[in-house]
Amino acid sequence: MSDPGSIRLIKDPPRDLRQSETALAVARGTARLLRSLDFSTVSEVSLPSGRRADLVALNPRGDIWIVEIKSSLEDLRADQKWQDYRAHCDRLFFAFPQHLPCEIFPQDTGLIVADAHGAHLHCDAPEHRLPAATRKVMMVRFALAAAGRLNRLVDPQGHAGYGE
Repeated sequence: MSDPGSIRLIKDPPRDLRQSETALAVARGTARLLRSLDFSTVSEVSLPSGRRADLVALNPRGDIWIVEIKSSLEDLRADQKWQDYRAHCDRLFFAFPQHLPCEIFPQDTGLIVADAHGAHLHCDAPEHRLPAATRKVMMVRFALAAAGRLNRLVDPQGHAGYGE
């Protein structure tokens, strides 16, 4: 029997069945790119507007980027809520697989081409600095989402019935 005070992590965390394999691969490669740029990322973060961002990235300077993952042309056409994300980040990006043309994405966003192994920053996003109050709200949401997920990894049964 293991020591009750020891930390036990889940060997294979549950998969997010809401996302396609392509979207998961693009998210993974994008997170790797952002890590190389000194950003930490959290996926599926609830925003103050009620929307949910695919990836939110935070660096030591407090810069906040949102990355919207698109796995197909149909995915882009079906989802126009990304415009609301601008109010919650300093820079807004789309990440997508190599088979999609860059020309289909809005010109005033950054573009990241990605697969499961990595990503390339195709073009940078214009900067629009957040107001201090919004930045604080986003940093708290980022921290709570990250801490909640870590806590659930350590003690999955202890968080039954609690949302994010």
